[in-house]
Amino acid sequence: MVTAEDIARLVDRRAPRPPVRSTPARPRRPWWRIAVGALLWTVVAVGGLAYATSLAVPLWYQVHGQRLLVVTSGSMAPRFVAGDVVVLRTIADASELKVDQVVTFRPVGSDSLVTHRIVELRQLPALQEDTASGRMVPVLDGSGNPILQPYIVTRGDANSTPDPNATPVSRVRGVVIGWHHHWGTVLAWTGSPRGRATMLVPPLLALGALELAALVRDRRRPAPVRQPAEGRSFDALLLD
Repeated sequence: MVTAEDIARLVDRRAPRPPVRSTPARPRRPWWRIAVGALLWTVVAVGGLAYATSLAVPLWYQVHGQRLLVVTSGSMAPRFVAGDVVVLRTIADASELKVDQVVTFRPVGSDSLVTHRIVELRQLPALQEDTASGRMVPVLDGSGNPILQPYIVTRGDANSTPDPNATPVSRVRGVVIGWHHHWGTVLAWTGSPRGRATMLVPPLLALGALELAALVRDRRRPAPVRQPAEGRSFDALLLD
């Protein structure tokens, strides 16, 4: 039978608990480290936001069935000039075209894009290249009559005369529904290798510097001190 005297003797065998040591306060970071860290995070935020914006703006227009085109000449001045951006809406049928609309098209025999105003709509014979002579000849139907197709006659607002050749409607790439001054310079720069490097390289270097600083700080931080049991017996652990 365990008496009160035996219990008292067991309690007396317990080792005293070690005193609880307070964790030392972490040293304050110097002001210059805080300033450098804020500057590096600012570089990361600005570069990342600029790059995301350069991708999001054209994508937003594409989602809405539109596209952006950078103007490279002043033939439509003063409405828009070189360095501006026009917004194009594609057309599904020739009936959507009207006189006085501004359209973007590829002239016959050229791969470059031209943005001019429609001054006349015509029905002209469709042309095809003659393999023997290399000349453009009318396309004929089964009765020998020329097949007509819609053409547009265009002129730049800054030009005094219409463009020399009419353009088939099939070569129209879109109708101009708006424009933004000075956007072209920015979009051309963001799409160039130099622009992308300027937006991406500094943020990547800043992230690398922040990661390196974190590793150095972790290595300098002292390891936590583990408190020993200081002779506590097995019986004492059972009775705690």
